[in-house]
Amino acid sequence: MATEPLSIAERVAALERMAAEGVDIFVVGGGITGAGVAVDAAARGYRVGLVEKGDFAGGTSSKSTKLVHGGIRYLPQYDFALVREALVERGLLVRNAPFLVQPIGFVLPLYAENKRPLGTPIVPPGGIGMSYLIQSGLLLYDILSGRLGVRRHRRLSKRAVEQMAPCLKTEGLNDAFIYYDAQTDDTRLTATVIRTAAGHGALVANYAEVTGFDMENDRIAAARVRDRMTGADYRIPTGTVVNAAGVWAGRIEALTGGEPQIHVEPAKGVHLTVPRAALKMGKDAIVLPETEDGRLLFIVPWGARVTIGTTDTEGGDIDRPAATEDDVAYILRHIHRYMQCPLTEADIISTWAGYRPLVRSTKSAAASSKLSRTHAVIDSPGGMVTIVGGKLTTYRRMAQDTVDHISRKQGDPIAHVTERLPLAGTAGWKETARRVAGAAPRYGLRPDTVRRLDRYGAAAGVILDLIAADPALAARVVPDLPYIMAEVVYTCRYEMALTLDDVLDRRLRVDFEAWDHGSVAAPAVAGLMARELGWDAAETARQVAEYRELVGRSEAGKAASAGEPALDRQDTHS
Repeated sequence: MATEPLSIAERVAALERMAAEGVDIFVVGGGITGAGVAVDAAARGYRVGLVEKGDFAGGTSSKSTKLVHGGIRYLPQYDFALVREALVERGLLVRNAPFLVQPIGFVLPLYAENKRPLGTPIVPPGGIGMSYLIQSGLLLYDILSGRLGVRRHRRLSKRAVEQMAPCLKTEGLNDAFIYYDAQTDDTRLTATVIRTAAGHGALVANYAEVTGFDMENDRIAAARVRDRMTGADYRIPTGTVVNAAGVWAGRIEALTGGEPQIHVEPAKGVHLTVPRAALKMGKDAIVLPETEDGRLLFIVPWGARVTIGTTDTEGGDIDRPAATEDDVAYILRHIHRYMQCPLTEADIISTWAGYRPLVRSTKSAAASSKLSRTHAVIDSPGGMVTIVGGKLTTYRRMAQDTVDHISRKQGDPIAHVTERLPLAGTAGWKETARRVAGAAPRYGLRPDTVRRLDRYGAAAGVILDLIAADPALAARVVPDLPYIMAEVVYTCRYEMALTLDDVLDRRLRVDFEAWDHGSVAAPAVAGLMARELGWDAAETARQVAEYRELVGRSEAGKAASAGEPALDRQDTHS
């Protein structure tokens, strides 16, 4: 699939075409689930429109642990169907987007103090036989993945653990294993799925908010949409509305005037970002096998950084997710329990939080950490179809089930085209990777930048062409991170980046990886965006000021929760 422009011009044209021509399926929500529905529906031949009130992946889809996994913690809950589904989807993603979803090992230590590692429901007397119980679970995990497995688990010696995870405590270590899942860049994945949808004819627009629906005979006849950039209003005739708004799904249902048909229970997950050297991480991730509330914690290498998470707490402001002092203390407490390298708040580069859209029965009182991620496709008021639940890994299956539901209702044939549909950038990605690696010395691209550009797949060739035309675009955005200025131009032209926050927070992830969250780089990045988006000097300055204010508010909030003044170096961000 060619790398076609997806810029501010295509965005306006998409809204105008949706209004003028109407669509068969109108998707509300530009996170990974909505993007997946748009791909599936467009690939089956439906006329598809998708709108997102903010930026693509601006909510939960940019706040994940960035893992594509089966959910090993669901095995002790006997949710074998969910684990099997997720493992199959993991395998399909590794196959259909190999440049973006790649296997990663997880070191799993077992200590004498662990009573229920991985949440095991069985507690052998004196812990005797626990290793065999865990190994049986890992074997089942491998078996459930079937032909789409990545690698088999194996037992590790104490020496191997010391080499692979030098900071793990070895005192009281009874056994250890390594098993395999996969890792991705969640915002790059969402952007890639959006591009795939557009490549199959879907009309997509971010910063376009649904404000209401026009009803005819108790059914939705059209969606009312406001362009949040221009203030223009559109009436978009539609056949079926798909509500893929995640934790905001209830709000979209409410716009029909009917009663919501399902209750979405938001569960907040918090992560910390620290320097990779602080925990001496190698290429493999680490699983902390047991927490005080029966969860797992992952320590996952991410370039020059490490991601640690996640928590699981109920309640809070879903529009402004933030890590609290208690959230940070919870994570650090468990790091200290299992890791011998000291880690303090001074080591934290950023904290970030998001809400998972878990499905809860109105009669259930189960804690959110015990809820299954199984998704639900339901008929909502006005003929709307709502898709809720699930997780990043299973987005394709969620989309498939949603479009199947619509097809059955309309008497259309069922065709599961996305099972073997490569995502945009897959065709020719190996050749492009070799081309980028070969050109790297000419433009001074360091190895970490070359690895970063691999995540664009074949589209990395477009970025290389931008550098060839203007070598200054090979400059780094932040000195110690792999992102380069050419990516800024690319995201404006090909990924519908419209604000400075779109680029620094989601497209490049500078916000949570840089000590200053991109404040120093903001003017230079805004200057490049101004050329692409037609900003004048006043708008460019406003973008910089607004971004710095956003970072400053987050910094002040985190410092206040810790009872400390905000630090000049801005070393935490919630």
